Amino acid sequence: MLHYDAVVIGAGTAGLVAGARLAEGGARVCVVAKGVGSTHLAPGTIDVLGYAPDRVASPAAALPEFMTARADHPYALLGPDAVAESLGWLKARVEAGPLPGYRYAGELDRNLLLPSAIGALRPSALVPETMAGGDAALPGRVAVVGSRSLRDFHASLCAGNLRRAGIEARGLEIDIDVERADENALGLARRFDDAGWRAAFAARLAIKLQADERVGLPAMLGARDPHGAWSDLEQRLGRRVFEIPTLPPSVPGMRLFEILRSALRRAGGRLVIGAEVVDVERSGQAIAAVSTRAGGHDVRYAAPWFVLAAGGFASGAIELDSHWVTHERVLGLPLRGLPAPGEPRFVAEYLAEQPMARVGVAVDGELRAEGAENVMVVGAALPGAVPWSEASGEGIALASGSRAAELVLARAGGTPAGAAA
Repeated sequence: MLHYDAVVIGAGTAGLVAGARLAEGGARVCVVAKGVGSTHLAPGTIDVLGYAPDRVASPAAALPEFMTARADHPYALLGPDAVAESLGWLKARVEAGPLPGYRYAGELDRNLLLPSAIGALRPSALVPETMAGGDAALPGRVAVVGSRSLRDFHASLCAGNLRRAGIEARGLEIDIDVERADENALGLARRFDDAGWRAAFAARLAIKLQADERVGLPAMLGARDPHGAWSDLEQRLGRRVFEIPTLPPSVPGMRLFEILRSALRRAGGRLVIGAEVVDVERSGQAIAAVSTRAGGHDVRYAAPWFVLAAGGFASGAIELDSHWVTHERVLGLPLRGLPAPGEPRFVAEYLAEQPMARVGVAVDGELRAEGAENVMVVGAALPGAVPWSEASGEGIALASGSRAAELVLARAGGTPAGAAA
């Protein structure tokens, strides 16, 4: 059996943030997960609050009223100060991370409006510097650049929807000759890390651009040196260049994963991927240990504190089984937000809020799970939010992971997480 001060279950944004901040506070921590979480699927932006229900211009201004109106929402438990502090922590870890020169831009005071892969404008509070030039508030026309080598990104579709949103935009294509295995955002990102290849690409693109256009490219400007690739292209083209999120695999999301993993390891924490929790040992109202299975071997992890960051319905950590019974599958914890007996679980309208949408693990006012006094719950496992319609998922993950670490360290007598440099 392995013993730690805290064990975090789940390696998405919430789990990695909780693990890193616990380790920075002096805790011996291990993050265990069956996979890498949602980072590799998400655009890498931190969407704090985009809609409430109308589009939000300033999350900082909107959050107090939003929290008052939604007392059951995770933000109501966390408070605006925790959200703001967690954004500052992330920006510092990005700057100190493994990608030289890479930064995040933005503040809680204003949402940037960035194009999605199909040209819809998405509000985000904190974004990679490589995307910030796509903000709809910036002047100038936009040239959206695609390639037949990237089949899931259609420049003309993106540009057409930007025009409908009031932005003068056009789509154009440029030939990129790569092997079939590299015909995706990650494969192309590795090419953009090569300065010589990048220079040749810029030369071919430059002759197709008009004088006053910003350039929007699929999010593929470097896997290991995105700052170098992005700044080099801006210099060579003599204009703003920005990334547009693509369908998975998400290169900016992978960068964020690497940054958070680096923060965890730099602080002395451990990460074990491919380790699914298969058994739980209880001691009264507490979890004493969990067993994970990886490669046919079981390993037991014991700790005085556990952080559940395994997600909700999307990750399979919460499920509605064939008997129409809803379960939390990892630790067997009670749920909150379920429709009452006899009430509908779903409605027919596709984009309407579903009655099951706000289901999550029942917690007290300090994120502690009901029925397990030493388990903190973070991220998509929390009840009360509809992240896809609020544009709030990463903000909740970041703030709740940070807050859970702070609470555990305070109860264990450690250094507050925010005190780490």
